[in-house]
Amino acid sequence: MVSWIISRAVVLVFGMLYPAYYSYKTVKTKNVKEYVRWMMYWIVFALYTVIETIADQTVAWFPLYYELKIAFVIWLLSPYTKGASLIYRKFLHPLLSSKEREIDDYIVQAKERGYETMVNFGRQGLNLAATAAVTAAVKDFWLTSAPLLQSI
Repeated sequence: MVSWIISRAVVLVFGMLYPAYYSYKTVKTKNVKEYVRWMMYWIVFALYTVIETIADQTVAWFPLYYELKIAFVIWLLSPYTKGASLIYRKFLHPLLSSKEREIDDYIVQAKERGYETMVNFGRQGLNLAATAAVTAAVKDFWLTSAPLLQSI
């Protein structure tokens, strides 16, 4: 439990807040070399976050798991090891470059399907709301009109 808390704090501070602040400083100074450095970091960190989410659910029981996470985040961030740059240049860039067309096509399809799904979902929601409103009105009519109809 203590390892989890320390790990979470380190990942938040050194994995997110520190890089976010230096990304802000880079945008402010308009240093292109630093732009590239921080973009590579954020791309690698996004992948790390996906893997971490899965690993936290499956291998968190592994001895020294949280300590390894701390070491990995510091390695990614360190200007001496340039971990994020190394992972990006050696693995992610070649992988993304070779799959870029497929990924772009998938994103376009997902957007189209997402829009169609949302329209259908909205239509079903409106139909459900209309049905509920009509049902409530009919019930209310019969409840309030029944005594009047019996007196006739």
